[in-house]
Amino acid sequence: MGNRSWLAWSALGTVYVVWGSTYLGIRYLVDSLPPLLGAGLRFAMAGPILLALVLIFGGRSALRMTRAQLGSAALVGLLMAGGGQGILTIAETQVASGLAALLVACVPLFVLLLRRALGQRTPGGTLFGVLLGLAGLAVLLLLGSTGDGAHGSAWWGPFAVLLAALSWSIGTVATTRLPMPANPFAGSAVQLCTAGVALNVVGLLSGQRIDPDAVTTESWLALGYLVVAGSLIGYSAYVYVLHRLPVSTVATYAYVNPAIAVLLGVLIADERIGLGQLVGGALVVLAVLVVVRAERAGARPERKVSVGAGTMAPSCER
Repeated sequence: MGNRSWLAWSALGTVYVVWGSTYLGIRYLVDSLPPLLGAGLRFAMAGPILLALVLIFGGRSALRMTRAQLGSAALVGLLMAGGGQGILTIAETQVASGLAALLVACVPLFVLLLRRALGQRTPGGTLFGVLLGLAGLAVLLLLGSTGDGAHGSAWWGPFAVLLAALSWSIGTVATTRLPMPANPFAGSAVQLCTAGVALNVVGLLSGQRIDPDAVTTESWLALGYLVVAGSLIGYSAYVYVLHRLPVSTVATYAYVNPAIAVLLGVLIADERIGLGQLVGGALVVLAVLVVVRAERAGARPERKVSVGAGTMAPSCER
């Protein structure tokens, strides 16, 4: 029992660090790789690997799914890994990785608003958390610096991150309302493969090309890290802790990941953190904490969701 507890907490620590570090990984990925093709390569590699692992450890039965389940998994893949991660990768050509992580921390707030718009009742205490989060986003957008010194600082960068977060949130809500594959790893493999194909097609149609001679070693290493650590190890650790620790405990990664991302950005990539960024980020993270606590206290348990590629935070409490 003690060993299992130790493994569970180690896995949660892995989720903290690995998913927090993926923002920095994307920052190095786009240094010399086109964003859409870079993200497309990531998922086109991770998807088949995960599919093979499911087949090896779960057998052919683990891959069984109806056409409806296959279609739902593909749609969620387009929304989460495709739209969410694809747009985020584009945004990180103009936004520092730490700021991107702080903006993405609002995903649980978006999910809450979407659930409420669909008629689902939510605890009254969550309204304060949502308002606090919106205030934090306003501070980040108005006062937070966008550039990281190495990339650009276009005005649309932070808004692209929010669009990515919204796409991820829609996909998260969809997983609770659509028929999904019984095996979460099989479903995630379908999501990754679908996103990989879609991002590569869109990237090629938009004129992006990869010149192997122009790609730096750092970008290749970042791609490998995102495939292995971000999309395989991180997600596997997340699924493991969901079955070993309370969901409310697992949900803490939603406000730990931004702190990890900001710290790594400062220490490794020499990103600068301004006062507006610190204040806005603190408000968003505090808002997520308020929402998590309110949802845990007032909402009835619901079905857990798959998180696909595993960088952004899904709804913290279902």
